[in-house]
Amino acid sequence: MSDSILDVVIIGGGPGGLSAALVLGRARRTVALVDEGHPRNAITKRSHGFLTRDGAKPFELRQIAREQMEKYPTVGLHQDEAIDIERKQNQFITKTSKGEILTSRKLIVATGLREELPDIKGLSDVYGQSFFSCPYCDGWEFQDQPLVIIGNGRKLLAYTRIIHNWSRDLIVCTNGTAMISEDEKNELERHSISFIETPIRELVADQGQLQQIVFQTGERLARKAGFLLDTGAKQSTFLPQKLGIPLTDKGSFETQSHGKTEVEGVYVIGDAAKRFTGLMGAASEGYEAGIALNHELVEEDWRKVE
Repeated sequence: MSDSILDVVIIGGGPGGLSAALVLGRARRTVALVDEGHPRNAITKRSHGFLTRDGAKPFELRQIAREQMEKYPTVGLHQDEAIDIERKQNQFITKTSKGEILTSRKLIVATGLREELPDIKGLSDVYGQSFFSCPYCDGWEFQDQPLVIIGNGRKLLAYTRIIHNWSRDLIVCTNGTAMISEDEKNELERHSISFIETPIRELVADQGQLQQIVFQTGERLARKAGFLLDTGAKQSTFLPQKLGIPLTDKGSFETQSHGKTEVEGVYVIGDAAKRFTGLMGAASEGYEAGIALNHELVEEDWRKVE
């Protein structure tokens, strides 16, 4: 497929990229989906909130999608990393780490985000197993259990309100001086939510299951699970910037409806564009982008014979 001009190259093989590939394959478009096979949710045991697949293993979802793609011969799946993209006239050139050069009329970027977790000893051992960022993904499994929130700053109170929906047995650890107002502190206290400002030394766990938070003073706090306000999520790739697509002040790529960007023929979807879409949202965006992009191709092909 690399010797001819493809209709579309899709960078990223999560739910957004796979959904777009499925739509485009069914539209008889030639597609190359490039994905290195290291999804953000690889450490998660179960994925929740995806209609008909609630509780499925993340890799199971990807495997089913890829298997179903096999019946569409115009879709090629490349386990590879896109390392460079450029625009030449009305075409896009995607280069991969294995030396492939893919030329396409259109480009979809669905690479998502990657975590840069806070430097807290033991956090990486529990993250994705008993410590999470999204309560809609994992709150149900730990409802009414002793929970801890690690976070600080202006978003802390709003985040705490949300977690409070799943458990009233809640303690907030700011891991240092609390950067919230007195009014916010009082609001937490009115809802019987304690907050601890003592810096954290480590998280103690047993096979991924949180047991205790140990503070620099040596004090210990027993908790069953936790939620992390800021995972330090960053773009998995900044390749779209090479095409002139800017980042917003929130660190997302700037997009319009259906994932369109200011660069004609380039779409950015999923977490790369919205920071958080969830599995269902990303798949929906891939579906929308696939249809919108196919409409562009239909119009272009139609005008060629006018």
